[in-house]
Amino acid sequence: MGLLNLDEESGEVSTELVFYVNGKKVVEKNPDPEWTLLWYLRKKLRLTGTKLGCAEGGCGACTVMISKYQRKEKKVVHLAVNACLAPVCAMHGLAVTTVEGIGSTKTKLHPVQERIAKAHGSQCGFCTPGIVMSMYTLLRSCSKISYSDMEVAFQGNLCRCTGYRAIIEGYKTFLEDWETTRISSEPNGTNGKTNGVCGLGKDCCKNKTDDSETEFIFDRSSFLPYDPSQEPIFPPELKLYSLYDEQYLIFRGGKTTWYRPTTIESLLNLKKKYPDAKIVVGNTEVGVEVKFKHCVYPVIIMPTLIPELNSVVEIDNGLTVGASVTLMDLELALRKYIEVLPTYKTRTFVTIIEMLNWFAGKQIRNVAAIGGNIMTGSPISDLNPILMALKVKLNLSSAKDGNRSVLMDEHFFTSYRRNIVKPDEVLISVEIPYTNRFQYVKAFKQAKRREDDISIVTAAINVEFEDYNNKIKYINLGFGGMAPVTKLATKTSEALKGLKWNEEMLEVAYKEMLEELPLSPSAPGGNILYRRSLTLSLFLKAYLKIAKEMSKDYVHEDLVVPYHSSGAEQFHGALPKSAQYFELVGDKQIRSDAVGRPIQHVSAFKQTTGEAIYCDDMPIAENELYLAFVLSTKAHAKVISINAEEALKEPGVVAFFSAKDLTPEQNAIGAIFHDEELFISEKVTSQGQTIGVVIAEDQQTAQAAARKVKVEYEEIQPIIITIEDAIEHKSFYKQYPKGIKNGNVQATFDDPNNIIIESECRMGGQEHFYLETHAAFAIPKKEDDELEIYCSSQHPTEIAKLASHVLHVPMNRIVARVKRMGGGFGGKEARGMLIALPVAFAAHKLQRPVRCMLDRDEDMLMTGTRHPFLIKYKAAVTKEGIIMGAKVDIFNNGGYSLDLSGPVLDRALFHYENAYYIPNCEVNGYVCKTNLPSNTAFRGFGGPQGMYGAECMITDIAYKLGKNPDDIRKINLYKENHITHYQQTLTYCTLQRCWDECIEKSNMAQRKMDIENFNKQNRWRKRGISIVPTKFGIAFTEKFLNQAGALVIIYLDGSVLLSHGGTEMGQGLHTKMLQVASRALGVDISKIFISDTSTDKVPNTSATAASAGSDLNGMAVLEACEILVKRLQPYKEKNPNGTWENWVSAAYMDRVSLSATGFHATPDIGYNFAKNEGRAFNYFTFGAACSEVEIDCLSGDHQVIRTDIVMDLGESINPAIDIGQIEGGFMQGYGLFTIEELIYSPTGTLYSRGPGAYKIPGFGDIPQEFNVSLLKGAPNHRAVYSSKAVGEPPLFLASSIFFAIKEAIKAARADAGVPLEFRLDSPATSARIRMACEDHITKKIPESKPGSFMPWNVVP
Repeated sequence: MGLLNLDEESGEVSTELVFYVNGKKVVEKNPDPEWTLLWYLRKKLRLTGTKLGCAEGGCGACTVMISKYQRKEKKVVHLAVNACLAPVCAMHGLAVTTVEGIGSTKTKLHPVQERIAKAHGSQCGFCTPGIVMSMYTLLRSCSKISYSDMEVAFQGNLCRCTGYRAIIEGYKTFLEDWETTRISSEPNGTNGKTNGVCGLGKDCCKNKTDDSETEFIFDRSSFLPYDPSQEPIFPPELKLYSLYDEQYLIFRGGKTTWYRPTTIESLLNLKKKYPDAKIVVGNTEVGVEVKFKHCVYPVIIMPTLIPELNSVVEIDNGLTVGASVTLMDLELALRKYIEVLPTYKTRTFVTIIEMLNWFAGKQIRNVAAIGGNIMTGSPISDLNPILMALKVKLNLSSAKDGNRSVLMDEHFFTSYRRNIVKPDEVLISVEIPYTNRFQYVKAFKQAKRREDDISIVTAAINVEFEDYNNKIKYINLGFGGMAPVTKLATKTSEALKGLKWNEEMLEVAYKEMLEELPLSPSAPGGNILYRRSLTLSLFLKAYLKIAKEMSKDYVHEDLVVPYHSSGAEQFHGALPKSAQYFELVGDKQIRSDAVGRPIQHVSAFKQTTGEAIYCDDMPIAENELYLAFVLSTKAHAKVISINAEEALKEPGVVAFFSAKDLTPEQNAIGAIFHDEELFISEKVTSQGQTIGVVIAEDQQTAQAAARKVKVEYEEIQPIIITIEDAIEHKSFYKQYPKGIKNGNVQATFDDPNNIIIESECRMGGQEHFYLETHAAFAIPKKEDDELEIYCSSQHPTEIAKLASHVLHVPMNRIVARVKRMGGGFGGKEARGMLIALPVAFAAHKLQRPVRCMLDRDEDMLMTGTRHPFLIKYKAAVTKEGIIMGAKVDIFNNGGYSLDLSGPVLDRALFHYENAYYIPNCEVNGYVCKTNLPSNTAFRGFGGPQGMYGAECMITDIAYKLGKNPDDIRKINLYKENHITHYQQTLTYCTLQRCWDECIEKSNMAQRKMDIENFNKQNRWRKRGISIVPTKFGIAFTEKFLNQAGALVIIYLDGSVLLSHGGTEMGQGLHTKMLQVASRALGVDISKIFISDTSTDKVPNTSATAASAGSDLNGMAVLEACEILVKRLQPYKEKNPNGTWENWVSAAYMDRVSLSATGFHATPDIGYNFAKNEGRAFNYFTFGAACSEVEIDCLSGDHQVIRTDIVMDLGESINPAIDIGQIEGGFMQGYGLFTIEELIYSPTGTLYSRGPGAYKIPGFGDIPQEFNVSLLKGAPNHRAVYSSKAVGEPPLFLASSIFFAIKEAIKAARADAGVPLEFRLDSPATSARIRMACEDHITKKIPESKPGSFMPWNVVP
C-alpha cells in the first residue's frame, strides 16, 4: 500500500469496499468515489429492479433499504434511501436490500409486493419497486404502523399512473388494526371469520349500508398474512465484528479521493491539507451538483465515524447536535426530549419537527445532515430561517486555530451560499436552545406542493414576551426565499420591541417588513408580488398561532376572534376514504370468460418484484456503445461552427455524428411534415435541439465528451417564447387559421335580447413526467442492413418508418420492438424519434449495438410538453343563461416544429363547447410558431384545453348574470339527438344521467349549504364546490389512423401467442386484449400470452393513442380469434366433451392452419373540415365530477376534500383497470389545473427541468374522499364487447377542482369587499390563489409597471 501520509493515521487503513447486497457479500477492490449505489447495482451487479427516474432524489424510483447495526443500542436500523444519490463508497459495512431481495415470482412474493399488485396499485410499474421498498422499509422498522407513518414513508415517492388511491388501499391492510384482526381470526380457516363473525367487527363489509362494490375490486382475503419472523436476517458478519465500522477508509478514483477518517484530529488535518475538500454525509446536495452541474470535487471526506459530529448531547440551556447527525436522527432525538421535558421548554423542538415533515422526502431526511443544510446555505432552506431566528451557536474547529464558536445571526451568511466559516474549519456541532415560559417559536413554509418540495418563502418567528403579559421583550424574524441568503429582519425586530401583541403591532410589522424585505421585479425565482405578500401573510399566521397559544397558556382571554382563528392552521393529511361502484359479473358468465372481471394487470407481479424488463434494463450486448447528445444552448441562432476535436481525443470515444454525416433529405424528419432536422445544420430555433451525438464505450465517457464539443453561435432576433409574442410577430404556421362555422353567430350578437360576454382565458402546458425517460437500444444484425430497435415508444411503426428514411434501408429490414413503457401519456407518440433515430443511425454506421436513455433534465429540455393555449371568446346568452351563439379564437403554442400541433388544435376546435349545446358558432384556431421545444401529444390532446375555454365561458356568464355556474351548466347540457357544431348527432347520450347521478351521489345540495356556513365562520379559510361534465370524442381525427391489426397463433400444446398493434404503457391494454381473446376463444386467460409489440408481427400500425387502443386492437383481436374458432368448430362438434388441447391437436393433424390475422378499420368515419360534414368520432365517452376544496387565503395553499366521479364506460372490459385509468387521469388533470407549472426564461431557457423545480401531485395531494362510479346499464354498440374508451376522457374532470377553487376565492373576495368578477388562469398555483384573494395585505404590495423591467420568467 506504500507509506501513508501523516494525516492518514498510523492505524488500520483500508482501500477495499465491503458491503452486502440481498444477503450476498460484495468486495470491490477499487471503488470509484464517483459511483452511485444505483449505478453499481444496475451496471456492476446487474440488479435492474431498482430504477433511475430523476437522479436527484426527487421521485423515489430508486429507493432501496440500507441496514446498519448500531453497536451502542445493539439493534439493526433500516433506512429507505435514494440509490441515485447514495455513493457506493458510503455503503462500507452496511447491508443493502433491493426489490429483488425480498421476493420474486419464481420463489415467493413478499406480502408488500403481492398486495400492491392485487390492489391494482401498479400500472406502468416503473415507480413500483421504489414504492415497494419504501413500504418494506417501514414494515421492517416499525412494528405497529399508523396511517401517518405510511404518509411519511411515501413523501419521497412519485407515481404518474395510478392516482395513488389503489396503492394506499393495498397498503392500508398493513395498518396495525387490519393485520391484527386478520391474524387473530386466521386459524379458524373460515375466510378470516371467527364463529362466522367477521374479524373486522363493525367494519365488516356486510355492515356497510352503501351499495358500493369497493369490497370486490380486489380480494383482501387472498392476501398472504405478513409474518415479520420470516424476513431475511441481517448479515451475521456485520453484527459480530466491528472491523468495518472502525476502519479508516481511503478510496482513490480517477478524479476523486474519498476519505473516511475515524477521529476528529485526522478530520481537521485532512481539512488543513485540503481546504477545498467537501465534507459529505448524505450526498444529497453534492450528488446533484456532480450530476447536473458537473462539479468535480477532488477530495471528499465522510465524517460519519467521528463521535463529536454524530452525537446529540444535553447541555444546560438546550441540546448540542453534532453536525453530521441526520435529519431523521435529529427528529428522533427531539421527540425523546419532547416526551420528558415540560411543554414550554421544547417549543423550538416541536417547530423544528413540524418543519422537518415538509423537508424533502423521507429518503433524503434519512441521510442528509443538519450541518450540510447549514453549510450549503441555500437561500430557500427550510431549517436555516428557524436556526437564524434562534441565533443558534455553531461550534467550529480547525487544526491551526483550534475551537471557536459563532452565532448563526445576520452576519453568518456573507453572500449567495457563502458564510464566515474559514476554509480549513469544520462545523462540529450546533447548539439548539430550550425555550422559556414566555417564548414562542413558529415557522411556516409555502411551496408549490406541500410534501417534498423546496420552499417559495419560509418564515420563522422567535418571540419572547415580558412575564405574564403580551408585551414583546424581543423578537427575531428569519426569512428564506427573500434574498440570495437567509435573512433576518433586524430593523423590524427593533421596531416591534416593547409593543403589545395585537393588531396595531401587525401594522407596524407590515410597514417595516415591506421596507426591509424588498425584491427586485427581476429577482430569480419570479413570483415577486406573491413572495412579498407571503412575508406578511406568514407573519399574520404566526401572529394568530402565537396569540391562540398565549390565550391558552397564561393570558386567559381570547386574543383571536373565532372568525380569524383558522388562519393560524396549516393543512394536514388524513386517512383517505374511497368507494368504487361498478357492475359485478360474478356467476353471470362462465368462469373462463375473463371479460368484465376486475383482473389485475398482467405484469403487476413482475413489476412489484423488479423482474419486468424496460428498455434500459435489457442485458448489455457485446461491444455495446452509449450515445450522448450535444444540445443547442440558444433559442434562436445561426450555427457558425461545430468542433468535436477535443471530444474525439477522449479515451473511449468512438465517434461524433452531426448533419455533415447525412444528406439534407435523410436529415429531414417529422411526425406529419418533415419540417425538422435530426441534427441541426445551420440554424437552431430552440434550446435543446440536437446538434450532434457522441458515441463512446460507456455513459460517463460519452456525456463528458459531449460537453467538450464546442459550438459557436451568432444570435438572431426576435426570440419568440409566448403566445402573445407570436401574435405580435404574426408567427403562425402557414396552414392556419382553420375553423368550423355553424349557424349564424352574428345574428345572436345583434339580437338586443341577448347579453354579450367577452373575455379570454389561458391554460399552461404540462410536462409528461413519465417515470421512465425516453430510451432506445439498437442492435445491427451484421448482414443485409438488418437492424433491431428496442424503444420506449407508443408508435413503433413510426420509429421503423423514420429509421428506414434516415438510413436509406427498406422497412422490411428494420424491426422496432416495444416490450413495455414506464408511462407514455402521449409524450412517447411522436417525440421518441429524437432518441431512437440517432441511436439507430449510430448502430447502423458503426455496426455495433448502441444504447441511450435520456437523463431527466435532457428529457424535459428536448421532448416538449402539453400545448399552452390562449382562448378568446365572445358569447351571446339569454337572460336565463342559455347560450345562443359563440365566437371563439384558439391559439396554441406549437414550438419550433409542427409535430402534432395541428391535430391537437383540431381536437380543441371539436371540443371548444365541452358538453354544452351552442346552436350558432364560429371557432378558429391558430398554431403559434415559437422558439421553444416542439410541443406534442399529451393525454387529452387539445380536448381539455378546448373544454377549459367552455367552462371559463360558463363561469363568466354566471358571474355576469349573478347566478351559480352549476345552474348555467345544467341548462346548457347536450341532450339526446342534439347535433354538434361539426354535424354529428348525439345518440346514446348519457350526459344527463352522469350529471344527475353525480349530484345525487355527492350529496351536493346539502354540502353547498354546509360550505356557505363554513365560509361565514372562517375569514382565512374558504371552501368551494363545483361540478363539471365532460363529453370526449373517441377516434383519431385523421381517418386513415383508425385501423389496427392482430396476429393470433395457437401452438401444438394449446398455448396461444397473441400479438397486436398496441403498446403497453401501464394502461392495461395487453391485459384487456388477453380478456377479449379469452372470451372469443373460450379458453382460460392463463393459456394466452403477449410477448411484445413488434413491427415484424403486426405491420403498419397506428400509434397507441387517442384512447382508441383497446377499441381498435380489441376488434382486430376479436376478428382473428373468430376466424380460429370457426376453423376449430368441426373438431368441437366431433368431440364435444374433449379439451381445448384435443381440438387443437385434431385440427393440426387435419392440416388446418392454427394462426390467423385480424384487421379492423372503424366503419363510417371521416370528417371534412372544408365542408363541415362527415362523422368525426366513432362515439363519445361521457362523465361528470363534483369536487370540494378548501383554500388557505393567506398562503394560497389548498386541499381537495372530496371528489365524486361518475363515468359512462359502457360495459367495462376490466372495471379495476378502468377505475385505475379514471383515478390516474384525474390526478394528472389535477396537476395540470393546480400545481404543475412550466417555467421558461424570457430567452427560452427551461428552468423547470426535474422534480426539484417541477411538481407533479404526490401521495398527499389526493382528495381526502375519492369516489368513482361506472354508470350501469349503458352498453356501447360501437366498440368491442360494448365497452368504451377510458384513457383521456377523465383527465378534464379534474377541472372541477380548479372551478371549486375559483368559487372559494370568490367567497374570500366577497369578505374582502373586492369585485366578484376576476380572472384566474390555469394552473391555479398557490401564488395565483393567494393573489386572487385580494385583501389588506395584497393591497400593500406595489406593482412594477410591465415593460419597465425584464422578468425572470415568462408564461409560454
